[in-house]
Amino acid sequence: MPLRDEDALFEFLVLETFQAGLSWITILRKRENFRKAFDSFDYKKIANYDEDKIQSLLQDAGIVRNKLKVRGTVINAQLYMDIQKEYGSFSKYIWSFVKDTPIQNKVTNYKDALANTPLSDTISKALKKRGFKFVGTTVIYATMQAIGMVNDHEVDCFRHKEVAITAV
Repeated sequence: MPLRDEDALFEFLVLETFQAGLSWITILRKRENFRKAFDSFDYKKIANYDEDKIQSLLQDAGIVRNKLKVRGTVINAQLYMDIQKEYGSFSKYIWSFVKDTPIQNKVTNYKDALANTPLSDTISKALKKRGFKFVGTTVIYATMQAIGMVNDHEVDCFRHKEVAITAV
C-alpha cells in the first residue's frame, strides 16, 4: 500500500538495506530486535549515535551485526534529515520520482516480478550521489515495492486491486 509516513519510510529503508545479501525471512524474524536496537527506527536519534552506541549494536546478536550496514544506517539517518530539510519531507522527495502516483504493473506470476528497473537505477544513483549507503538498485526496487511506489502484486491477488484503487 502507498506509504508516506516519515517514520515508517525510514524503517522500511533500514530493513531493506540490512536485507541486502540475506533472505527476507531473516530480517522479518529479527524485525522486533531491530526495532528495539535502533530506538524504534527513530532517525533523529540514530543520526546522533556515537561510537559507544555503534559498538553496542555490533554486539547485539538479535540483529544483523554488519559494521558497514550499522554505520551506514547512521549516515543514512543524517542524510534522510537533510532531504527532509530540502524537500519538506523524505516522502515528497521519494514519491516525486513517480510523480506521486504508484506504478501499476501487471505481474501474472510473482516469479516474473523484476528485481530492479531503470527507475530504481535512477533513484539509487540519486541517493548514492547524496552519500547514502547500501542503496543499490535492487534494494531501492524492493523499497519501492514495500512502500507502494510500485504495485507488483500478482493481478489475480486481491491486494493488486486494493493497491490500484488506493493509488487513484
